[in-house]
Amino acid sequence: MGLILLRVVVLILSGLGGFVITLRLLNQPELALAGAAVGVALGFLVIVFERIIRKQHIKAIMGGSIGLLVGLAASNLLTYGVLRDLLNEPYVSITIYLLLNVLLGYSGLIIGAQKGAAFDPSELKAGATMANTIASYKLLDTSVIIDGRIADVCETGFIEGVFLIPQFVLQELQYIADSADPLKRTRGRRGLDILKRMQKMTDIEVRVTEQDFPKIKSVDAKLVALGKKLNAKVITNDFNLNKVAELQGVTVLNLNQLSNALKPVVIPGEFMKLKVIKEGTESNQGVAYLDDGTMVVVDNGKRLIGRTIDTVVTSVLQTTAGRMIFAKPKEDNGGAQHQ
Repeated sequence: MGLILLRVVVLILSGLGGFVITLRLLNQPELALAGAAVGVALGFLVIVFERIIRKQHIKAIMGGSIGLLVGLAASNLLTYGVLRDLLNEPYVSITIYLLLNVLLGYSGLIIGAQKGAAFDPSELKAGATMANTIASYKLLDTSVIIDGRIADVCETGFIEGVFLIPQFVLQELQYIADSADPLKRTRGRRGLDILKRMQKMTDIEVRVTEQDFPKIKSVDAKLVALGKKLNAKVITNDFNLNKVAELQGVTVLNLNQLSNALKPVVIPGEFMKLKVIKEGTESNQGVAYLDDGTMVVVDNGKRLIGRTIDTVVTSVLQTTAGRMIFAKPKEDNGGAQHQ
């Protein structure tokens, strides 16, 4: 109620101002009412402008104000030389002056308001600090979040920087967590729990970014596009995403590759104690596993399923899926076997 009353007072004062100015300057009483109408119209425009401004974020208002000042300053600098040469043509000079002020002032206002609204004060850094921060962005994809090992790696402190979780990745996680399939539902909820765990870590920073690419449908394609835009690294364990990102010049940190690189080095002739778990694909083969999950194919191991034996490494095969070790029972070299 108080705001409405204040607006009415503004309109009345604007009308009175227009009436008095017209009467005193032009000294023509018959035009005074027209001046009052102009004053009321200007007051109405001010109220409309005030209502529009009230709905804007403070960042947009500040950006628009700065842009307006820059536009007006540029306009006056540009018109200074022109007006000096056209002083003998006052109407031309005034027209040019007003036109440039309106055009550049308006352009500065709109551009400043848009940039101000998009400005994030938390990302404001100076010089190299800003460059380093942007360069250290890490984008997490859905698969690596659900996998969960990224949280363990973060706890060790081996990966630094800011971890960005795109909103479209969160939406995919939520979709999986709401799935009717119990397995998918469990995987989705695990991913959300992993993110919550990472957010509680004090040594890393996890942010959710709203940046999206509506014209791109695939989540993986959106992630690659965002990585290119921010010059960020993509953390994944998805083989296909890894290849697509590398083809488009986006740096990828693949947790599966990291895991393979950290597995203990074994060489032919080395001895290992293994438990044969199951039958292999070839005749008389047995299969065992190291503590890190590496598969060991034991020649002549089918008869030893369920037993813990000493083996000797015969060869190591590195594949895109990981490393495979081939071994044979030590007894085949004349050694002793253990139950």
